Amino acid sequence: MATSRFLRSVTTGCAAVGLVASVVLMATSAASAATVIDGPVDLGTASTYGVLGASAVTNTGPSVVTGDLGVSPGTSITGFGAAPNGVVDGTVHRTDAAAAQAQRDTTTAYDVAASLTPNRSGLTQLNGLSLTPGVYSGGALSLADTGALTLAGSADSVWVFQAASTLTIGSGTRITITGGASSCNVFWQVGSSATIGTGAQFQGTVLAQQSVTATTGATVAGRLLARTGAVTLDTNRITAPTGCPTPGTTAETPAPTITSGAPTTATAGQPYSYTVTATGTPTPTFTASGLPAGLTLDGTTGVVSGTPTTPGSSTVTITASNGVAPSTTTTVTITVRPAAPTATPTPTASATPTAPAAVPSATGTLTAVAVSGGGSGSGAGELAYTGSDPTVPLGIAGLLVAAGTALAVLARRRDVGRRTAAHRGR
Repeated sequence: MATSRFLRSVTTGCAAVGLVASVVLMATSAASAATVIDGPVDLGTASTYGVLGASAVTNTGPSVVTGDLGVSPGTSITGFGAAPNGVVDGTVHRTDAAAAQAQRDTTTAYDVAASLTPNRSGLTQLNGLSLTPGVYSGGALSLADTGALTLAGSADSVWVFQAASTLTIGSGTRITITGGASSCNVFWQVGSSATIGTGAQFQGTVLAQQSVTATTGATVAGRLLARTGAVTLDTNRITAPTGCPTPGTTAETPAPTITSGAPTTATAGQPYSYTVTATGTPTPTFTASGLPAGLTLDGTTGVVSGTPTTPGSSTVTITASNGVAPSTTTTVTITVRPAAPTATPTPTASATPTAPAAVPSATGTLTAVAVSGGGSGSGAGELAYTGSDPTVPLGIAGLLVAAGTALAVLARRRDVGRRTAAHRGR
């Protein structure tokens, strides 16, 4: 749920209106604790009233009050009834128990609103401002004629304005609420009296110590509640908000809070991405220092990306800000590990073919057999086994050669002997 947190000091009135005080640890480099108000200011039974006066309620013209109208402890209510007088679309409480209780609840709510610690002090002129949820204070607050004030938030955002003295809303002015926020959660705590100018378009609940005056044609989306004085109307339309969040509803912190976890580990030479996230209204933007070489931060999206170049660990300081104090700072560590080494393939020895070796066969013929130096189980220079033992044919061949040689020798000797005998016979 969208909500609004405001810094405040603890007061005894908080318990009376059911506000919950808690200690919040802000996500900053130097942690700080503060007490917060959760949700809208509790108006109690006064929340149903469009107009509540203390001494009197006076009207001129056809004003319309949507909501209850009451007075207490005074008794005077004038200018309402049959046309052309004002009309009350609710219940009129004239000095009864309900009006008395509503006055007590108004006093309690006034004290709580006055006790809040402001996010921004010293305001005077509201013209042209666009304000995020928070507590704003000043002496005499004013919105000059034809001026404009914008309140930018979300569904349950809360604004409290503290005027130490007067509140003056000029003629033809406009207060605009954006982002789904509503007049339910806009409160004007006024130290003396408030005046809403002619034709002004006003939003919020006025909690005035003294009186409230709405001049001709002014419209109010909210409530006019006076603690000790009168409420005076003139042809106005006052509409008390309905369907407002229950007081005590947890509220969203408008100031940013970083919610992202620890970064993942990066690798040198490889693309990397890490997203910083934060809550807050308006949406925070980001800055960073100490990023590893090769990485950058997108200040709008919060994405840290790039290709890191150098291994090591870097301490990175990240700040989220959205114009609502305080900004939030956190530190993270981004580790860049070295790139993984590239594996070198081991070369495979190739077989070297050798010239065929001549091997005699069983018939005495030499057979050419290829001998390989590669391959498992083969040795360089070995003859391939052909299926028969070469020893036997080699031995036979040797014997045949020897026998042939011996026969040749005998035949030669015989021839020599014959030739010698013939020569002697002559």
